Amino acid sequence: MRAIMIQGTASSAGKSLIVAGLCRLAVRRGLAVSPFKPQNMSNNAAACAGGGEIGRAQALQARAAGVPARPDLNPILIKPQSDRTAQLIVRGERHGLLEPGDYVRDRSGLLDVVMDSFNKLVATNDLVIVEGAGSPAETNLRYRDIANMGFALRARVPVCIVGDIDRGGVIASLVGTHAVLDPDDTAMVTGFIINKFRGARRIFEPGIELIEQRTGWRCFGVVPWLPAAARLPSEDAVAFPETVEMASRSSGDPSPLRVAVPQLGRIANHDDLDPLLAEPGVECLLIRPGRPIPRDADVILLPGTKSTIGDLDFCREQGWDHDIIAHARGGGRVFGICGGMQMLGRAVHDPNGVDGPARSVPGFGLLDMETTMADTKIVREASGRCALSGTPVHGYEIHNGRVTGPDLGRPLLHITYGPDGAQSPDGRIGGVHVHGLFNSDGYRRAWLARLGAAADPELEFAAVVEEALDEVASALEAAVDTDALFNAELAR
Repeated sequence: MRAIMIQGTASSAGKSLIVAGLCRLAVRRGLAVSPFKPQNMSNNAAACAGGGEIGRAQALQARAAGVPARPDLNPILIKPQSDRTAQLIVRGERHGLLEPGDYVRDRSGLLDVVMDSFNKLVATNDLVIVEGAGSPAETNLRYRDIANMGFALRARVPVCIVGDIDRGGVIASLVGTHAVLDPDDTAMVTGFIINKFRGARRIFEPGIELIEQRTGWRCFGVVPWLPAAARLPSEDAVAFPETVEMASRSSGDPSPLRVAVPQLGRIANHDDLDPLLAEPGVECLLIRPGRPIPRDADVILLPGTKSTIGDLDFCREQGWDHDIIAHARGGGRVFGICGGMQMLGRAVHDPNGVDGPARSVPGFGLLDMETTMADTKIVREASGRCALSGTPVHGYEIHNGRVTGPDLGRPLLHITYGPDGAQSPDGRIGGVHVHGLFNSDGYRRAWLARLGAAADPELEFAAVVEEALDEVASALEAAVDTDALFNAELAR
């Protein structure tokens, strides 16, 4: 068996990106490789072709490895839907809600599920590259851990720890991680990687030597700051950089299309926005909580959400409901994706408490339709054509809501399972359940054209992602001793 586990000194240290780059690099070397993440906590999910859902980071890593996304790549997925509840997904399927402390107290059987999925991958690949979650230094969570050292120890997989030098304190982070780990866990670590480095490496050599002396771990490499990372989807909305707004404002187009996107409290699948951010003629503004939606926005785009009812409450707390309704009444356009579309209707009903406490709440009333939350979740890929332009589309659905109402008689898509979406009689308000539509170049160009904006005819978003993955892989090949990393063994 060949496997290596990439853990980090903290969340957002760069684990997901490094695993994706290593997967692409392994493919270049002719290896059959698979990513694997025992447990993920994210509302950014992907639908698998054969059914079920996994974290979108693992779907990207699967793409880098040239393998289909499937539930075994991420057998345990936790999707927070409020401050006190989260949805537990086991091998792609919903397994109820977790209350505070439930998951810490009871993980009976979940490690067995994780190991079963891992063993399937080991049996069919030359190399499995495993991603940890958060940090192994969170020793308060070590009891019955299945995400980091608990898995590594059970599976006997060597660990490489990634430290983020950009946030500062990387020496203390790595040495401190070594200091707080139990001896058995420490023995699983074979080395470390310094990530997001800027400047001359020679200046940091004394720091590397100090870490090696204090920990006994070897340095596998120092990875520079990778601009290509900005062209790949981030795992979580909390990682959405403040520079997104600044970067989008730097567009050279004298009159870009202004798309305002409220950052919902439980925003999900926010990488729907990535293709719009790549368009030079689009100014995509992520509106932070506590700030008003700009009055001069051409379009308000309501993204997906893990909790439609919860984010209706959140929008009203921010005063965004008034901004959205005023924008629509003034002739502006509003577009919703999945939960964002459901919020545009007259009401959302949750009689069985699927989305939180059982209740009904009014929507924004901009579409003549209502949503009822069902116990069974729809998780599937979707292909078809745009009902307005006829352009091909491909995406995926992940939602519990079932929508009914007159405005569904004006669908925006004709996909595998029938019509999808709704729009107002004047066409200014609309939405769809399908995520990932803007990745389809023809659909994105036609959507922008209907709004009076010119898309970049040369932009092929799939190629952007592929080129970025290749750039990351090349950078890792130059910066990391990957031969040693791929063949790392535990100390005997």
